Amino acid sequence: MTTTPLADAMSQLSIYNSMTGRKQTFTPLNAGQVGMYVCGMTVYDYCHIGHARVLVAFDLAVRWLKQLGYEVNYIRNITDIDDKIIARAAENSEDIGVLTQRFIAAMHEDAVALGCLTPNAEPRATDHIDEMQQMIETLVTGDYAYPADNGDVYYAVDSFADYGKLSKRNLDEMQAGSRVEVENVKRNPFDFVLWKAAKANEPQWASPWGQGRPGWHIECSAMSTKCLGNTFDIHGGGHDLQFPHHENEIAQSEAATGCEYACNWMHVGFINVDGEKMSKSLHNFFTIRDVMAKYHPETVRYFLLSSHYRSQVNFSDVALDEAHNSLSRLYHALKIAERQKGQTLEVNETLINNAYASTAGQEFIAGMNDDFNSSAAISILFGLARDINKAIKAEDVESAWQLAQRLKALAQVLNILQQPVQQFLQAVIGEESDDSFSDSDIDNLIIERADAKTNKNFARADEIRVLLKEAGIELEDSRTGTTWRRA
Repeated sequence: MTTTPLADAMSQLSIYNSMTGRKQTFTPLNAGQVGMYVCGMTVYDYCHIGHARVLVAFDLAVRWLKQLGYEVNYIRNITDIDDKIIARAAENSEDIGVLTQRFIAAMHEDAVALGCLTPNAEPRATDHIDEMQQMIETLVTGDYAYPADNGDVYYAVDSFADYGKLSKRNLDEMQAGSRVEVENVKRNPFDFVLWKAAKANEPQWASPWGQGRPGWHIECSAMSTKCLGNTFDIHGGGHDLQFPHHENEIAQSEAATGCEYACNWMHVGFINVDGEKMSKSLHNFFTIRDVMAKYHPETVRYFLLSSHYRSQVNFSDVALDEAHNSLSRLYHALKIAERQKGQTLEVNETLINNAYASTAGQEFIAGMNDDFNSSAAISILFGLARDINKAIKAEDVESAWQLAQRLKALAQVLNILQQPVQQFLQAVIGEESDDSFSDSDIDNLIIERADAKTNKNFARADEIRVLLKEAGIELEDSRTGTTWRRA
């Protein structure tokens, strides 16, 4: 039986578990299979750059798990009923279903542009009302929840001894620091709503507690257990969901089932904008499509992968410009190898296995197996790019070609460097000004420059180079001709 360089790597993967606060060797519930649930979007607006980070972080995790040989069942839910959705539909004088469908389609467009795989399933909250009601009934019967005088149903946090175990918050201390309203219908200020009594002109469903709609937290508990069972391998989301959302999910799920909810908890770090937390009130809020209108989608993906998923990231034009330049350097290394070899790089399974068997490949595996450390993996790619440049300078075309194959093969799991080289380097992002150069304009000027050099009109040839350089077009001369890229 033939073994691959990744055969032993599956057992060496470690993941930082937010529940335990440390990295631990990943052991799935079922050998060779992974069940992963990630909290998705509340679809009342376009996805922002923080959503992009969650999308890309878990896309990377899924890709690496599959590369290791796991069969991954990746579930990412859609919240399509919520206070914000209702308010936005009313503001737009728009049907709620039309509003949510429009933003679901936009979310899918953004995810595809970012190079993300489609989840195995995307359960919608409105399709799982029955499962939510069944779980609420179980909680009420078990005295974990209670109907209140206002028609709502609340989860009683005092009933769950381990409440706060994920976020490491002490309920007694939180209660001591809170103030209870005199006529509050809750028994405890931290009790959270499972079912909301119907209000006029809002979507509503019949229930044992009267007309109403589900609370936010119960959605994920019901949908995750429906799709993956009472206990599954990985639960993920943004760091901001750790409390109260994920804490509440644990409390209601484990009370309802009597089982551990999720074995591993992964949380993605915040994105700050120019050093401040992204917020609409601070006017530093950027949608994914805002950013991709200015920067190539692969540049945005590279930017998000260039830092470890748990770290805080500072988003700015300077950071995106640096990301574009860094990614361009990697593409440029592939370009010079292709040009010298006279072939276009294509990756297949054999090349991928060969790449992982190399010293660089083993270092790449070690980085990715260390809690999906994409930053460490990318550093290996830059080492290969430097070696390509050295080989070209030494006129060792075959070594450069083998290194370039290795570079592109390892980058595949990150889903970068997979486009035709010139297509990326010549990409135009954003609106062009009236005096900008189209691809055909540039090609014509290169032809004119070549003719000028042939006719010894070097002044005109230099003039064209300067003209293009001022427009952000870099020319690269070689024995086989002149190519260009947008700086």
